Formats: sequence, C-alpha cells, structure tokens
Amino acid sequence: MLIPVLLGVTFIVFSLMYITPSDPAQIVLGANASPAAYKQMREDMGLNAPFIVQYGRFLFGYKHPIFGYRGLFFGDLGRSYVSNRIIFEVIFNSFPNTLILAIGALSLALILGIPIGIFSATKPYSVVDMIFTVLALLGASMPVFWIAMVLIFIFSIHLHIFPAISNPNNFISLVLPIITLSLSSLAIIMRMTRSSMLEVMQQDYIRTARVKGMDERTVVFKHGLRNALIPVVTVAGLQFGGLLGGAVLTEKIFSYPGLGSIMVDAIYQKDTPQILGSVCFVAITFTVINLAVDILYGFIDPRIKSTFSTKKKLVRGNQ
Repeated sequence: MLIPVLLGVTFIVFSLMYITPSDPAQIVLGANASPAAYKQMREDMGLNAPFIVQYGRFLFGYKHPIFGYRGLFFGDLGRSYVSNRIIFEVIFNSFPNTLILAIGALSLALILGIPIGIFSATKPYSVVDMIFTVLALLGASMPVFWIAMVLIFIFSIHLHIFPAISNPNNFISLVLPIITLSLSSLAIIMRMTRSSMLEVMQQDYIRTARVKGMDERTVVFKHGLRNALIPVVTVAGLQFGGLLGGAVLTEKIFSYPGLGSIMVDAIYQKDTPQILGSVCFVAITFTVINLAVDILYGFIDPRIKSTFSTKKKLVRGNQ
C-alpha cells in the first residue's frame, strides 16, 4: 500500500512542479546570472531532460554534479535548491515541531470530543445535545485561517493573554495554534462518538444488560463505549494524519517553525526537492498511522483479532 500511495503522490506533485512557469536554475543563480551560466546550470540540474527522465531520476537517483546523489527509493533526496541543505536534515529538524502541534491538537480534540459525544448520546435530541450539535457544525465548517485570525485578534491584540507568534519551546505560545488546529477535529470526533454511541446503545446486549439491572454508568462505559470507540479510533487516526498535513496554514499564520512553514516557503521558491521530500514524508507518515490504527483495532475489540486469526488458520488449512 505504501509504494502505490507514494508513487501517486510524487507523480502528481512532480507534475505540478514541472508545469509551473518558474525555473529552479534561475532561483539558484539569481536574476543577474549570464545566459551562459544559466544554460549550464539547467544542464547540470538535468532540467533539459524530458519529464519522464526527470521523474525517473527523482525516484531512482543519478550522480548530480551539484546537489549530490538523488533518489527517493535510495532514501536520498539530495539537497535543497535554495539553501543547499540536505532535504532529510531539514525535514527531521522541523517535523518534531509539527508533531508537537498535531499531538496537542488531537489530544485536546479527544479529551473534549469523546466525553461531549458520550453525554450527547445519553441525552439525544435534548437542548444540550442540540447546542453541542450546532457548535460541532460551526467548528467543522469554519476555515482554519479564519479561526486563527479571530483568536489572534481577541487573545493577542486585545486581551494580550497569548502571543501571536508561536515557539515550540514556549508552551503558552502553543495554546492558540493548538486550539486553532483542534477545533475541526474536535467537532468531527464529537459527532462520530455521538453517532456511534447512539447506534451501540440500541443493540440487544445493551438492552439485556439493562434488564439485568446493571447501573446505567456501567452499561454506558463498560459495555457501550468499548464498541463505540472503534469508528472513533478510525476517525482519530485519519484526523491525526490530516493534522500533520493541515498544519501548513496554522504554522504560517503563527510563524511557527514546523514542516508546514518549510513547505510553504519551498513552494514560493519552487524548491522542488524540498517540496517533494516534505510531501513524501507526510504521505509515508499518514500511511504508517493508518497501519497503526488497524493494529490498534485488535486491542480495542478482541473480536477483530480473533476473526483475523481464524481467517489466517483457514488459509493455512487450505494450503
């Protein structure tokens, strides 16, 4: 699964970078370079080769006279056109900062979203449930950049509570970007928890537990919540992958030194190796997160693990 996803992502991004009008050779040399130097730089960078040749070189590598040995499948993306730094070095220096935001945003979304969803499911169609539903719809529909600007306007400019510029070493400065990034995920997780809990609470085994006289809290949290969490885990995993890629605007607005800011700067400068490296890294991370979510299913619901084991035994028996 990883290789097809990676090939599809790299092909689309590489194609978009190929058809854009700006020229990496001109970016490297500057506007005052002579035509001869410009022509030689294009030749050295391999920009005169056909598209399929350039894409093949990006995937499988070749001995680059300026930027070193490049090749995605060899674990080497060469160096940045602009800064001449090693691509993976730039990514691994900035990704932990993005990870801090993503983990903080997902944690906030889970801590608030799951309890609110459970409460709404236990009081369906009540006034409180309607209020939470409206708030969830608003949170899911508001653009990230608009939320960020509103929070900065209120809490930074007027109230002077939180700084408008974020720093990974200053927890207070992370509050606004984490809230900005978490609102959409919070709304989605809350709605998914509510829907899943409502469905589970109508099952026969829940009715049986109530008939036996079990306490409602035990019915909800011991028998209902465990099964209701399965789709929530799926959504949370997808949201976490989305937060890693969706932090681009948030990081740029709050001047946060993460992978998103690196990607935006690379797009402005048409730094193709940096763009491709960052996008590939996010795609790989997203795929690995989905794999981790699938593994987590077995711990949440043992029936999934036992079903997989039974199928595996049947396959071996047929062989």
